[in-house]
Amino acid sequence: MRGLVKKLVSRSLSVSGKWQHQQLRRLNIHEYQGAELMGKYGVNVPNGVAVSSLDEVKNAIQQVFPNETELVVKSQILAGGRGLGTFKSGLQGGVHIVKRDQVQDIAGKMLGQVLVTKQTGPQGKVVSKVYLCEKLSLVNEMYFSIILDRKSAGPLIIACKKGGTSIEDLAEKFPDMIIKVPIDVFAGITDEDAAKVVDGLAPKAADRKDSIEQVKKLYELFRKSDCTMLEINPLAETSTNQLVAADAKLNFDDNAAFRQKEIFALRDPTQEDPREVAAAKVDLNYIGLDGEIGCMVNGAGLAMATMDIIKLHGGTPANFLDVGGNASEHQVVEAFKILTSDDKVKAILVNIFGGIMKCDVIASGIVNAAKEVSLKVPVVVRLEGTNVEQGKRILKESGMKLITADDLDDAAEKAVKALAN
Repeated sequence: MRGLVKKLVSRSLSVSGKWQHQQLRRLNIHEYQGAELMGKYGVNVPNGVAVSSLDEVKNAIQQVFPNETELVVKSQILAGGRGLGTFKSGLQGGVHIVKRDQVQDIAGKMLGQVLVTKQTGPQGKVVSKVYLCEKLSLVNEMYFSIILDRKSAGPLIIACKKGGTSIEDLAEKFPDMIIKVPIDVFAGITDEDAAKVVDGLAPKAADRKDSIEQVKKLYELFRKSDCTMLEINPLAETSTNQLVAADAKLNFDDNAAFRQKEIFALRDPTQEDPREVAAAKVDLNYIGLDGEIGCMVNGAGLAMATMDIIKLHGGTPANFLDVGGNASEHQVVEAFKILTSDDKVKAILVNIFGGIMKCDVIASGIVNAAKEVSLKVPVVVRLEGTNVEQGKRILKESGMKLITADDLDDAAEKAVKALAN
């Protein structure tokens, strides 16, 4: 349900306003972690090691790559487009192939620096690790992915005999080269399924039987690890006639965290929005956006309607925040802390329709939040439903300077006006 909410929000905001970034129902791990996991399932991956300091870089060169004359140095952030990204320090590109004696220098220019790519937004992400890999001699680059497909109600393998660029570009330039092989979730992948994929990839020299086994191992990883997406771009063919996963992007279903503890221990919260991390800890549904009006609402549908009507009145929502139907006072207080931690928020709109959620609980939470958090922005409150009179009385007796509203339209209009003033 939480994932459906976030997908609906992203769809709504693509129309109603621009958004800061996308948060979906999935765990995202770094490339080096994905490669290590693939290796455990027998998938061919380059020899590599992740390092976080220059001392570790020096040791890795000596111990892991004693005979290599060139290495690939890859910045590790949870965003795509690293190769074409730019560091705020001025360094161009987050992926470099360099001579052995240049590895420490280029790694030092990446570690601790902020990399901006087409997926990070202008704020970029800090590179805390770099992934050192052997330089492979590639003779062919292909595209391979497994996703969950709503139409076929199961896993879908997407492959293309051309790779190394985004699947969107491939689909536009070479639509006839892309093949799709749905997998029966109950029967699992068959030799025939894997053979269709390999034939679509059309490797030039790799052994067909070995390639089929590699595809089956990738599917086994996808299924057993509760992946929502597995993408390899490029899936490369080497001069030694092997298929090698030269890249690794894996996402995992958050609902499977209880049985994938080892995988979910790989989560890197430093790469996530700290507000979303804080919200998840108190079981709130929060997505940071680009606007100036912070929203606290109960119910996903009402939250999206609130954001839409803010936009209608000329404002922009700063977030999606659903406190749910049974939030406690503590959760309401934490919600206010998250809203006020965003410097872009210039006004807050609280829109509660009390069914299961009681208006007096929300009101008490607002009052307690005001005691803990210095509210320097106007707060517009619209309460309706269960215990609404008690809620309004709590707010009135608190002495807080609140702007009350009669309905959603009135609330949104007043929030936009408060923002202007």
